[in-house]
Order: sequence, then structure tokens, then C-alpha cells
Amino acid sequence: MPGRKKAAQTVKLIGFDDAKLPAISKRMKLGLSTDEMIMLKNYFLSLGRDPTDIEVQAMAQAWSEHCCYKSSKFYLKKYLSGLRQDYVVLAMEDDAGVVEFDSEYVYVLKMESHNHPSAIEPYGGAATGVGGIIRDVLCMGAQPVALLDSLFFGDLKSGHGEGRLDQRFVFNRAVAGIRDYGNRMGIPTVAGSLAFDKSYSGNPLINAGCIGIARTKDIVRSRVTQSGDLLVVAGGKTGRDGIHGVNFASRSVTGKREEDIGSVQLGNPVTEEALTHAVLEATEAGILDGMKDLGGGGLSSAVGELCYAGGLSAVVYLDQVPLKEQDMQPWEIWVSESQERMLMAVSDKNLPSLDAILDSWGLDHAVIARVKEGSNLKIEFHGETVLDLDLAFMTSGPVYCRNFTLPEKKGFARIQPKEPSDLNSFALEMLADFNICSREPVARTYDFTVRGSTIVGPLAGSIDSETHSDAAIIKPLEDSYKGLVLTSDSRPIMVAGDAYRGTLNTMAEAYRNILVSGGLPHSVVDSMNFGNPEDPAQLGKFVESLRAIRDFCQKFSLPVVSGNVSLYNQNKEQNIKPTPVIFMTGIIDDVRKAIPSFFTGSGNSVYLIGNEDGDLSGSCMLHHMGYEDTSAPFVDLDELSSIRKSMEALVSDDLILAAHDISDGGLLNALSEMTFGRSIGVSVDISETGGGRPINKLFAEGGNRIIIEVSPDKEKIVENLVTATIRKLGTTGGNHILVENMDVNLVDLMVEDARKAWSNGLSSMI
Repeated sequence: MPGRKKAAQTVKLIGFDDAKLPAISKRMKLGLSTDEMIMLKNYFLSLGRDPTDIEVQAMAQAWSEHCCYKSSKFYLKKYLSGLRQDYVVLAMEDDAGVVEFDSEYVYVLKMESHNHPSAIEPYGGAATGVGGIIRDVLCMGAQPVALLDSLFFGDLKSGHGEGRLDQRFVFNRAVAGIRDYGNRMGIPTVAGSLAFDKSYSGNPLINAGCIGIARTKDIVRSRVTQSGDLLVVAGGKTGRDGIHGVNFASRSVTGKREEDIGSVQLGNPVTEEALTHAVLEATEAGILDGMKDLGGGGLSSAVGELCYAGGLSAVVYLDQVPLKEQDMQPWEIWVSESQERMLMAVSDKNLPSLDAILDSWGLDHAVIARVKEGSNLKIEFHGETVLDLDLAFMTSGPVYCRNFTLPEKKGFARIQPKEPSDLNSFALEMLADFNICSREPVARTYDFTVRGSTIVGPLAGSIDSETHSDAAIIKPLEDSYKGLVLTSDSRPIMVAGDAYRGTLNTMAEAYRNILVSGGLPHSVVDSMNFGNPEDPAQLGKFVESLRAIRDFCQKFSLPVVSGNVSLYNQNKEQNIKPTPVIFMTGIIDDVRKAIPSFFTGSGNSVYLIGNEDGDLSGSCMLHHMGYEDTSAPFVDLDELSSIRKSMEALVSDDLILAAHDISDGGLLNALSEMTFGRSIGVSVDISETGGGRPINKLFAEGGNRIIIEVSPDKEKIVENLVTATIRKLGTTGGNHILVENMDVNLVDLMVEDARKAWSNGLSSMI
């Protein structure tokens, strides 16, 4: 019959020799190993039949690394399960974490990576990464209120190599994709991090996070528990874009863009904005029984996971799905990852109300399934059954306990580079380093003030004299001054040197960023970006990183409420530097008491809180000088606990005028950034600080150090309240950055000269 859709085709597995199964996986782009193909063959052998193409494709989606975490699930459960607190509503159960904000509201948060698509098509990959993370929060019934990102790129000056795009092009297009999606959605991008290393040259990392706010009573679960409910797909139409996206994301980047470009989804923020309004209306009306975003795996993952989580199944009418292209085969419809789609469970009684809401926003939608009792998911296409599979077998996936190795510890050798002959010139060179310099060229492309709830954005200070904030602060409720403090951090250079210590440094930095902003850390989301898990050394770094997250969170009673794992991040044979990204959220009781990150006046006292030992391991300085480090600084968690208590006391008594964490670039960079916010200079003497040589004192990044500015008449009060090590360094004022050590002038820079070097670092690359 003309126009009739193609029926599912039979895939012959049972009669094939096992040695021929990998060829089938390669031909169909399944991404399954030989052992996994044998498992499929044996399953269908037990059913007495060969599978259809849609059944094989569905299994490949469900069993992909991206969907079932087959290489990481064992270790995630071992180290991160049980890390929750009484104020956590949902953790590691649904599409996003849900945490108590106050007696009536919760905040909802998630971070995910979109690395492989961004290596192939940077703009679309980054843009749809933002769209997907918004929907992860939205599908819980929450209003998305802020975005953040952590981005990692290769050497911008290297051009393009064989099989990879020009790194400057990748950088600019990825930033543009994030900008365009977030700005057009009207959601502010308020925080993030940015790093550069040659290991990312063929495999950039794009980590996007989102946080939303919702009434506790309005939370919608990522499951359906009502047999007889209808499943409605709404939003964008389904097309061939994004087919095999999760399969592609579960293997190494090949560099053959023409083979993988179809796996990259196409984003449409205009449709997603309308979908957001419709979902929130339906949520407020209380007519939804469950909801799930259609992201990785498309309908295959969303329908299967929604039903399986509720202990039910469904009959799917695949020919009812609204399509972009009318000649799509059933398996293409089922696994397509076309964007801006949501799957909603609704009763027959509430369907007219949902139809009316979706119609009012001009959104395509259709009933595509009915929920039923039973264990098998069934799919019909024009009356023909094309899939009939056990949901437990389909969605659970294999779990591997892969072997890993840890590097042999031979002490913590410290690299001691030669002292620069001219510290002033070297200081300016370091301020212009891509891993230290101003992020304004990127941050300014994002609208971080839209919605009017951003109290502190990525940049802070006087007009035309801004500096970096340690964390963003948003005020999510109109009638409350209570706020959320947001930061996203990673220290890949340190993690590469020592995965355990490097991850502890990452956690500690995020923790301090919230403290120095006036808040208290409240929850953790991790986004784990690592290389090939089949390499025991790479998997060992992953396991050590998880162990560090567990130890830190147990020490500080922090819950891990959501997470993401992205593996096989490598180009050809080169793995990326192991990159655990930590999205930490804090609470501030009154946003009007936020602490600035810049010096606020002249004649004030400058203090250093925290010990230092001058360890340059994992520092931007060594990276800048071309060293590959094999260590990372020690982190004293007891000291950090003492600093937290001290900061609580100081903030409570309004004794801190400004505060800034010491991290990338060390003490000198932190002091410099504090002068930029209002063009107020500083004069310090570092003779009494530990660390040994001047460059160690100036550029080491380890420890739990923070700088605070206090009024001179409050010095004694401050010194008595701080239980950690505290030293007075000097005073604010003038227009120079002056650093002395043992009566020797080490650094004497005009604030404006330092700012110019810092501000122009990335400008030539945008």
C-alpha cells in the first residue's frame, strides 16, 4: 500500500557462529561487545526466535555505557550509595536530585556531559547538552532558574590535527551553542569553570548543569505507577537526528566526523521554552502521574525506564508518534534522540486537560502508549507487533567489575623549577595564562541576569572593573531572601597527578568557594569524565576519584544527590586527563549578606587563613612551564572543618568585608583578582608564610587557604574568632600590587597593568 511505513526486519542471530556476531554489531552500529552479542543471541535462543531490528536496536540503546553505566555502576554503588542526609527528598533515583530548600520548596539539580557530540559538531553538541539538562530538571516538575557549565578544551594555538577540528573553532562554537540555547530560553548561565589542556584536543568536555525550584507537593516522579494510564509524547517531532547517540557516546571518538555526524541532535530552544511553560502548567494542575525527559536513548530509554521504575509495562503504538520524516523505520523512531520531547503519564480522565494545555502552547503531541500490568514491553506498528521484550532484561543491562590498577607510590616527589629571573614579567605572563586569565570573554556571551534573580554572577565589582566571583548566588523565590550558592569546579591537572588527592582538592575548592561567598555547603552533584574504562590504569583513577568524593562527603555530612559518568573520552589512543567535575550547592540565609570577592576599600587589613607548604604539585605554574606532574597537594580536612566554623562565626558577626579562595594561580593570582573589582591595590609581606622559595609561596595552589579583608578596628575580634591558622599579610590601598619577602621586593605591578594582562588572555581567541 502506497505510503505504508516499513515493517520491522528480522535480524538473524541464532544461526550465526559467535565469531560473526561482532560484524553484525558493527554493521548496525550497536556498539555492543562480542560477549554482549552472545548474551542477546542466547536470550532470543531461549525465546525460540530471532529478534527484529527494533528489538536489537532497543537492547543496544539500553545496554550502552551511557544508559546503563555498565563499567561504573559497581563502583558507584560501592562508594557513593548511602551518601544522603535527612533533608534530601530524592537522591540517585530519578532524572534529577531533589533537596529541601525550606518548609514549602525544594531545589532540583542535575549535571550531565555532552562530550562526544561536541567533538563532532561543537555548536549542536553543546546546545543540546544545555537543552537536555534543562529537561532533566523540568521533568521533575521544577521551574529551571539557573544554568552553569564546566568546559575543557585543547590547546587553542595548536590549530587542527589529523582527524580533529581546529581547537579555536571548537571552543568558539561550543560557547556559542551554550549561549544561544540558554539565552533564548531566558535562563541565566551564572557560574562555571573553564580549563585548557592538550589532552582535550580531540575530545572536548562539555558539562552542563541546571538547578530549578518547585513546591514540594508538585514534584513529579520519573516513573508511572497507575496501570491503565496513557503515555503522551509532547514537544518536538521525532526525526533521524540523534540516532545512535548513546551508542556513539559509549565508545572512543574516531575522528571520522562523517560517520558520526548523524548522532548529534538538533536543538530548538524556542520549542523547549513553550514545552517548559506547558509542563509547568500541567504540573501545577496536578494532572501528571509521571514524567520523563526524552534524552539519551529517546523513546526506547524513556518508555522502558518510566514503566520499569514503576513495576509496570506498556503497549506502545509507534505509528502514532509525530514525525519530521514520514518514511522512518520503526527502529529509527524508537531510538531517535530528537530534542525538546517529554513523555508524560496521564489518566484518561485528565487527558483532555493535558491536550488543552499542550494545544494552547502550539506543541505537537500524541498518545503513544497505554500502561499495563506485566513484565513485557510490547510495541505495535500499524497493527504489527515489532517488539516484545522483558523489561527487566532490556533495561538492567550488564554490570562489569573491571580490573583496575593504581600507580605505585614512591613518595610524593616535588618538582622544583628554576626561579624566573624577573618575577614581575613572569607574574604578568601567568595572569595571561589561559587557565588563569579572565573568563569575561566567555561569561559576557551569556545572559546571567535574565529573570532578575541573580544576586552574584560570574563577574563582580564596579562597572568596567570586574573580577571573578568564587560562586554565583541566586534568589529563587520572590518573597524570600534565602538564596542558593552555586559553584562548579574541577582540578584535572591535580587529578592526573594523583586521582585521590586531586579529587579531594576539587571538593575542597568547591567547599571553600561557597564559604567565602557567605553560604554553607548543602549538596553535591558529580559529573565524572574519564578515559577508556577497559584500561586498568584509567579505571583506577576513576575508582580513586570516587573514593575521594566518598571520604570528603562523609567527613562533612554532604549528600551526593545526582551524578553522571562519561567514559571513553579519548581521541585515538590518548585519554583525556581524568576530570571529575563537582557541582556543589550551598544555602545562604540572606542574599543581602553575600560576601564580595574583591577589596572594598583602602586602609583595610588583609589576612590569610589556612596553612601552606608551598607544594607546586598540580599547579598552573608547572603546567604553564610544560611539566607533567605525578603528584597533588595534601588536603587537611580537619583544617577545612576548622575554617568552616571560623567562617560561620565571622559571617554571623558581619566581620568580613571581602573574601577569596586561593586556587588556580596561587596566592599572587588571588590577591591580584581581589584588586581588580574596584581597582584598589594591596601591599603584603609574605615573610611569615610557609612554602620555602618565593615562587612556591606565590604560585602554589594546595591547602585550604583563603584571603579575607577586614576593618582594622576589628582585627583582634577576627583573630580571636578564627580557630585555624591566621596571619596578617598587609593592607589595601594605592594602585599597585606589592609583595615583599624577607625585606626583598618580589612583585611590584600597577593594578591596571596586571588587569590588562589578565583581561586580554582569552580575548584574541574569541
